[in-house]
Amino acid sequence: MLAQLPERDGRRTIAGDKGFDTKEFVVWTRAMNVTPHVAQNEYPGRSSALDDRTTRHPGYEISKRIRKRVEEIFGWTKTVGNFRRTRYKGQARTELASLFVGAAYSLLRMSRLIARAA
Repeated sequence: MLAQLPERDGRRTIAGDKGFDTKEFVVWTRAMNVTPHVAQNEYPGRSSALDDRTTRHPGYEISKRIRKRVEEIFGWTKTVGNFRRTRYKGQARTELASLFVGAAYSLLRMSRLIARAA
C-alpha cells in the first residue's frame, strides 16, 4: 500500500506493531522515503531494528502515545462492547454489529469531550 501512495515532498511516517520491527521492513520503508514508527521489539536476546535515527525524535514519542489511543479503542470494543467474538453469522450482520459498537464508542467519547469542555 505504501508503494501506491502519491509522491510528496518530505518524509512520511508509518506506524506498526512489534511484528513490523524487522530489518527488512525498516530498510524497505526508508528506501521509499518513509520513516517507520513501529513498536520496538526488545525482548531478552533480541534487539530492535530501529536505531536512534528514528527513536531520538519527539515525533516518535508522539506516535507511541497516539498508537496507544488507537489500541484503547480496540480494547474497549472487545471488553465493554462485547465484540471479542461475534454473535452473528454472515458478513452483513457482523458489519452492522461492528458499526453499532463503533457508534456507541463515539457517543461515549463525545460525552466525555463535552463534559471536559464545560
